[in-house]
Amino acid sequence: MKQESIIGIIPARYGSTRFPGKPLADIGGKPMIQRVYEQASKALSNVYVATDDQRILNTVLEFGGKAIMTSTNHQSGTDRCTQALDIIEAAEKRVFEVVINIQGDEPFIEPELLETLSGCFMSSETEIATLVKPLKKAGDLWDANKPKVIMNPNYEAIYFSRSPIPFLRHYPKEEWHLHHTFYLHIGLYGYRSDILREISNLKPSALETAESLEQLRWLENNYKISVRPTKHESIGIDTPEDLERVIHLGLL
Repeated sequence: MKQESIIGIIPARYGSTRFPGKPLADIGGKPMIQRVYEQASKALSNVYVATDDQRILNTVLEFGGKAIMTSTNHQSGTDRCTQALDIIEAAEKRVFEVVINIQGDEPFIEPELLETLSGCFMSSETEIATLVKPLKKAGDLWDANKPKVIMNPNYEAIYFSRSPIPFLRHYPKEEWHLHHTFYLHIGLYGYRSDILREISNLKPSALETAESLEQLRWLENNYKISVRPTKHESIGIDTPEDLERVIHLGLL
């Protein structure tokens, strides 16, 4: 898979419930969206921000990035990526084979994560790809905001859950992480472009609604999700408190 055929799209909404205006939050003198864009550009030669807000669009254009306006009605980043792909391909008069969906609230994302994800598409059989990391902290196992994933021997996802999976019947729960390698899901996705368009037309599914995890819709409709482990941390910022914590970690 050639770099030229891969596009990274960063969905960026202004109206976050827990952190309004999050993409424009200042992090060491740069808006968050700029830091995400610059990190992504270290791994991908084609990167766009897809937003629903003129302020975010203007900010990206001002620092020299590429951005497009998309609908305010999208329910997910996946849907925003689909519309963005159509707009970008029409504007550039070219076709991209793979789309990498990059979270707009991870200003310290490691370029290697994006390279690993892109590498999944060296196989023509890959439809959707994502990343996981081995769980190290016992508390993460019970954190519903950190989805867990189980996979088959071919490194394809079997299921994602906010609950600990699998259940270890023969050990006390406080020792589970010592007797099994659990995997946390890292919320990055890559899609073959034709598959992205297909899954955007799927209706919400029962399991997705139960867990509030969009990827379950794809599994329920028999799409395969390739999984690759990584040791890199993924640091997302959901609230102003998260931002303060990250700044105090001295990552700048």
